[in-house]
Amino acid sequence: MTDKGNTAVYSEDTIRTLEWKEHIRKRPGMYIGKLGDGSSPDDGIYVLLKEVLDNSIDEYMMGFGKKIEISIEQGTVRVRDYGRGIPLSKVKDVSSKMNTGAKYDSKVFKKSVGLNGVGIKAVNALSEKFVIRSFREGEMKEVIYSEGKLLEDKPVSKTDEKNGTEIIFKPDVKLFKEYHYLEDFVESMLKNYVYLNSGLTIKYNDKTYYSKNGLLDLLNDNIKEENRRYPIIHLKGTDIEIAMTHANQYGEEYYTFVNGQHTSQGGTHLLAFREAVVKTIRDFYKKNIDFSDIRTGIVAAVSIKVEEPVFESQTKTKLGSKNIAPDGPSVRSFIMDFVTKELELYLHKNPETAEELWKKIQESEKERKEISGIKQLARKRAKSTKVHNKKLRDCRIHFNKNKEGAEESTLFITEGDSASGSITKSRDVNTQAVFSLKGKPLNTYGKTKKIVYENEEFNLIQAALNIEDGMEGLRYNKIVIATDADVDGMHIRLLLITFFLNFFPDVIKNGHLFILQTPLFRVRNKKKTIYCYSEEERDNAIKELGGNPEITRFKGLGEISPDEFKHFIGKDIRLDPVIINKEESISEMLDFFMGKNTPERQDFIIENLRDEEEVL
Repeated sequence: MTDKGNTAVYSEDTIRTLEWKEHIRKRPGMYIGKLGDGSSPDDGIYVLLKEVLDNSIDEYMMGFGKKIEISIEQGTVRVRDYGRGIPLSKVKDVSSKMNTGAKYDSKVFKKSVGLNGVGIKAVNALSEKFVIRSFREGEMKEVIYSEGKLLEDKPVSKTDEKNGTEIIFKPDVKLFKEYHYLEDFVESMLKNYVYLNSGLTIKYNDKTYYSKNGLLDLLNDNIKEENRRYPIIHLKGTDIEIAMTHANQYGEEYYTFVNGQHTSQGGTHLLAFREAVVKTIRDFYKKNIDFSDIRTGIVAAVSIKVEEPVFESQTKTKLGSKNIAPDGPSVRSFIMDFVTKELELYLHKNPETAEELWKKIQESEKERKEISGIKQLARKRAKSTKVHNKKLRDCRIHFNKNKEGAEESTLFITEGDSASGSITKSRDVNTQAVFSLKGKPLNTYGKTKKIVYENEEFNLIQAALNIEDGMEGLRYNKIVIATDADVDGMHIRLLLITFFLNFFPDVIKNGHLFILQTPLFRVRNKKKTIYCYSEEERDNAIKELGGNPEITRFKGLGEISPDEFKHFIGKDIRLDPVIINKEESISEMLDFFMGKNTPERQDFIIENLRDEEEVL
């Protein structure tokens, strides 16, 4: 039977059209991906910065404005370029009318990043303060908004400022909560912009970023010379640039770009490049080399320019385009033709590089064959225990399945049964999984990858993450180390970080590894409970509640009940990203964390440890 009472509610009155700013604020994920608080490089606040910067970069790519100035102070962002400046009569339209922009005219912006006229409007709608100014031929136009609502449309006035555009915005704290811009993530973004735009100068606060040699500079800055197996191969052509080498590390590491946009999730151009490298090297050495022996340890940067690029989301992190241009060759054939010709020519002209590359391939082949038997046994063991694996409490949505909510898929790695039990009971079963360690994991410093298969616990972690054959299969976007805030907990963190640095550095380099912050104190009275992560927060909570509130000190994760745990692994979760310092090589970091320099390491642990006596 039909419930007439319910169907009657569905009428003309229930259907409404949202204004552009309402729609963006109601569904921000459609425009900037996730919101986040700034602890992850793909959080919304960085997307907002990128959307503003993309317009300035597109101006530079068209030959206008060699300098961009950026400042971030107390959450407020300012971006000033010295391009042509927005036509003064259109400043209001381009900042508040959806699908309005110059980039639909392919003659003006032939190979730009921001194509759909949405980005700057999203920044406007999601900011509590948004100011846009255009300087053009001695005149200035300024428009001011809040949450996308027009506050002031100032008349055109005279100015001494040079041509260009200035945008000032502050992300809305009602949406982004307690957000913060991390210098490492901003710096990485800005460096990528200058690598892709040789000759462009970006000034950020008190730092200046500039690149003369493009992708060659990118690899030079990211791989220390002593860690490279041979000099960086740098190849440039029309609408394509490639830099590559092999390093003394496991896995594959790629930096891919389309029209100056960092495609962190790769796409058709990365697939084509990986295929082209394998084919070229097989043909050059005239041997049917296993693809993994060729690609293990490879570090490469690939940049292409595409007309009317198609990305798989508004955040433009994965290229979906099949063709270079509407009537041009496919991305695959374009890259395949360039790499097979230019890389083979380079290897013929540089026999010393070709010899070093061959040595690296042979070493990889030797190690692969040495561990093949162990690998098979480990896989059988993992397969037989998978159904009954008590270490992993899996979730339903996984990162590699590209379904709604995949960005939130998280694996907590915990120590001991009590902590894992609390998280397991309070987690979101759709997006949060738990892997329980039985104790301190093995120190993998100085070990070969054979240990990953010989050690059951590491093999099960590898299987749970699904990263044995590369990052494409990664099942969780966030891997969170959840240990106690004591000496043992810190030691376990270092052992796990060492494991990832040694064998799966891309997990860290791509921003997937985090440390879970858990509260040190609970301060409450009969009306309110406040969880505090530091002494300062505890003191503020005592002042806020007044009187004589009850104060509880948490000594370990196991002490926190499941009912309480849900408050700090949910929407208010606090995560510290594990970031590799670009100034240090992975081998140097491993040597520091797990080498023989015990006094220095002890100092590090003491400095980074919230000591129990100190906070009581």
